[in-house]
Amino acid sequence: MTAFAKSSRLMQRGTDFLGSDYAILCGAMSWVSERNLVSAISNAGGFGVIACGAMTPELLDAEITATKALTAKPFGVNLITMHPMLFDLIDVCARHRVTHVVLAGGIPPKGSVEAIKAFGAKVIVFAPTLALAKKLLRSGGDALVVEGMEAGGHIGPVATSVLAQEFLPALAEEHLVFVAGGIGRGEAIAAYLEMGAVGVQLGTRFACAVESIAHPNFKKAFFRANARDAVASVQVDPRLPVIPVRALKNKGTEEFTAKQIEVARLIDNGAIEMGEAQLQIEHFWAGALRKAVIDGDVENGSLMAGQSVGMVKEEEPVADIIQQLMAESEAALTRR
Repeated sequence: MTAFAKSSRLMQRGTDFLGSDYAILCGAMSWVSERNLVSAISNAGGFGVIACGAMTPELLDAEITATKALTAKPFGVNLITMHPMLFDLIDVCARHRVTHVVLAGGIPPKGSVEAIKAFGAKVIVFAPTLALAKKLLRSGGDALVVEGMEAGGHIGPVATSVLAQEFLPALAEEHLVFVAGGIGRGEAIAAYLEMGAVGVQLGTRFACAVESIAHPNFKKAFFRANARDAVASVQVDPRLPVIPVRALKNKGTEEFTAKQIEVARLIDNGAIEMGEAQLQIEHFWAGALRKAVIDGDVENGSLMAGQSVGMVKEEEPVADIIQQLMAESEAALTRR
């Protein structure tokens, strides 16, 4: 640990909270953040997070069991707040005594935070605005992830650097804040730690790790891409509040536009309600992502990637990625 003394000191509150050596969370990437990658990150001193995504309670149960068999270190579970079986998924986490639950994708429904805290787990929340962040932290959130629009997958409209300047001075003294979105190197980690963050979250940088089960075609698409290839999806209909998604541009990106038009038409006809419409969009993403990550169909599948994708050039073991990030952070802090 002394090798990274300055970084570790600034991360201390984060590592105490997570129970890991380094306050580096892995972003929950559907199909990618599963037992192999999650356990590798936790074993390497970071904090792995299972992406529950559209999983059923039975699938999540099996995933947690399998992850526990591969690591004795702490890891978390990311649950999507709009999942129709959210409370059943929370029960699964309770049975396994999961230590940290991340609630993503919207405002946690009534009773969900309480249900998680009832079995002793810590709750990590996301918030796009400072007012909402304060509200979520007041109503039981133990830590907050501030994620900028440079991130891959579902994104908000504001850049990480702006959010960090807005949230950290207001919250960092009393609360635990992790910064995410567009982080590809340790120098950026050092900067956010100096601003008061207790740690960071990275997804894209880990997606092509040796331990990631993503298809070789998926990884090759990442190695070829640069920052400007990771584009945000277009919103077709203002009445359909679809959260934009950042992914590498391909035929799948166009198919999503078509899917939105189809769903908007169903709302027009009164065939479906808004909640159902959003679930259909979510299921579209789950399927499109599986096509790319598991089947290797990089033309029609969804290649969710953050703008830091240009810094991902080759397959590397998770342990090497974490050591490199920490070394870069330490060197930056030492130069100061």
